[in-house]
Amino acid sequence: MSGNVTSLFRGTAAHSPSMAALTRESGEAGAGPVDFCIPCNPYFPTPAMFEEMAGRLRDIITYYPSGADTITAELCGLLELPPQCVAMGNGSTELITWIDHLLVRDSLAVPVPTFGRWTDQPMETGKRVDMFPLQESAGFALDLARYAEFVRARGTRTVVICNPNNPDGGYLHKQALVQFMDAMADRDLVVIDESFLEFADAEAEPSVVREAMLRPNVVVLRSLGKNFGLHGIRFGYLVANPALAGRVRAMLPKWNLNSFAEHVVFMLRDHGPEYAQSLHQVRRDRLEMAGRLSALPGLTVYPSQGNFLFVRLPVGAEGTVVRDRMLTEHRILVRECGNKIGSSSRFLRLVVRPQVDVHRLVSGLEQVLYGSRRGAAVPGPATGTGYSSGTAAVDRLVSETNGAGMRALAAQPAGPPGLAAAPAAGTGMPLPAAVPVAPAAATVGPMPMPVPVPAPQQVPQPAPVPQPAPYPGPVPVPHPAPAPRPTPDPVPPPAPAPYPAPAPAPAAAAPYSVPAGPTPPGVPARGGLTAAQVRGTDGLESVPAEGRPASRGWPDPAGMGRTG
Repeated sequence: MSGNVTSLFRGTAAHSPSMAALTRESGEAGAGPVDFCIPCNPYFPTPAMFEEMAGRLRDIITYYPSGADTITAELCGLLELPPQCVAMGNGSTELITWIDHLLVRDSLAVPVPTFGRWTDQPMETGKRVDMFPLQESAGFALDLARYAEFVRARGTRTVVICNPNNPDGGYLHKQALVQFMDAMADRDLVVIDESFLEFADAEAEPSVVREAMLRPNVVVLRSLGKNFGLHGIRFGYLVANPALAGRVRAMLPKWNLNSFAEHVVFMLRDHGPEYAQSLHQVRRDRLEMAGRLSALPGLTVYPSQGNFLFVRLPVGAEGTVVRDRMLTEHRILVRECGNKIGSSSRFLRLVVRPQVDVHRLVSGLEQVLYGSRRGAAVPGPATGTGYSSGTAAVDRLVSETNGAGMRALAAQPAGPPGLAAAPAAGTGMPLPAAVPVAPAAATVGPMPMPVPVPAPQQVPQPAPVPQPAPYPGPVPVPHPAPAPRPTPDPVPPPAPAPYPAPAPAPAAAAPYSVPAGPTPPGVPARGGLTAAQVRGTDGLESVPAEGRPASRGWPDPAGMGRTG
């Protein structure tokens, strides 16, 4: 592949160039590079489904699609969702755009790094974006309790969580998310972006879709293009109570969904088992791929519940150089994350692909990172480096670990490769008592982002690499053993906390209390749906399209594709 193709990356501020652009610029006939960048399901649609679409291509692209209501009704019949609670869009970015325009009043909080549209879209419309930095030293785990404190200290009105998060694949258990949603009942809006949740296997029913329909200020965003391996079709949907879903649906054009989207949605009813099997295979490939990458010296692999893996390159390796060489020398496209807020060029996001492609990826990385020392991206042991990633949390222990993060993989005894485990802080833990919202005068104007308190520098001891295994269920938060109290030396004063300390709650108070009194301006009306309505009564039941057979193999929408 010609070297000038890498120039396309210089003009993309927040994303990688499209596969079509890369193929055109390369000037080479045939297929493009092996794609480890775009997070697609490689096993769905099946070859037979592609053949069926190809046979109907002329009709699909010649004629208008049905209206969005018809396509939405078919999807809701498949997923057993009330159509009044669903709005379908031309990809998740269209829905994010309308959420921003219609439902975000003046400010939005989001952990970073994450999907770029959650930071860029509200900034483009003049909103204040409060970014909560995820710490590399904690494995990029989101601590919901500290995030809640951050939101209240800033007075943020809209709160976003991506589960699993993009690019790191971090996962939050359902019970913890529901607690958080209830803790944020006094906010204008809570958005749970579940675009990659179909690939998770940490819980049997991980989605909060049904809980969202019962609450007045919660929206859940779901993807179809990522799950079905059809990014080019551009379709996704959101689920909320009828008032919120109706506001978005009323603004969408009648034909915002194309004929390809309609054809695929109406095909799905007969292909549930194939879809479930594709998700099962992606989860197996994720474990295999994580083990292969973890065996590379100095490469850190973070636990993921998405269909991608977040990896940190060895010290001295610069992501853009690795990306360009992988593309030009090995025809492999990877996602370098230096243009993601909260990340740096030390990190790559690598999409889960079949084993034959993973062998090619690992071979290419070995040559680029460690090949002949003259052209290797990683300096030799005797060669010092003054490289800095620009992220203090990333560089904190670089000199001691040679880029291996919290586990020095190269120094570990031989054994089966595994996925380096990250601390489980912030997942599935109970939330503290509510912190009263600061007065308006205290939240006006910019506030500096929290700065992580550096830990004392120490050389981590080698630890055995755990064998990759699927998540069996909620992981309890470990409680470290108390350290021995030093007697001769005075105890040093504690470091200042990066977040405001929560106000003490009364002894009998609930974990979070919903403020009483009238609904503040801008907050959607209280009420939502009743449990009876969600179960399908009071005129909100989902009725399959008349004359169509019952779906085969499609489970509850709260865990779509969970079987198999």
